Amino acid sequence: MPYCTGCRPRDKKCAFLKKRCELLLISKVKYCYECNDFPCKRLERLDKRYRANFKMSMIENLEYIKKNGINQFLEKEEERWKCPECGAVICCHNGICFDCGLGKLKNKKKLYRWED
Repeated sequence: MPYCTGCRPRDKKCAFLKKRCELLLISKVKYCYECNDFPCKRLERLDKRYRANFKMSMIENLEYIKKNGINQFLEKEEERWKCPECGAVICCHNGICFDCGLGKLKNKKKLYRWED
């Protein structure tokens, strides 16, 4: 999904986890770390892909939230994903700023890959 702001802010069923996990779907747990099966096989596969392709770990993020709380996590992530040129948000899927980097995005062959 282009320019995805995430499932939680949009109150949507995530294509990767929420609509495939009964506990998340029926709001029995709010975060995956609350589950006895954390990290489940589905989350481990997704985490592996995100580590390899997008320079982030969902499992590490969830462990951080569990230890430090969502507010501290959001503050840390806001700083991490802030564009150094304009201050807007950098996309975790390709490292491009949604405000000042859209020209770069139009010229990319692989839209959802970081350039190393």
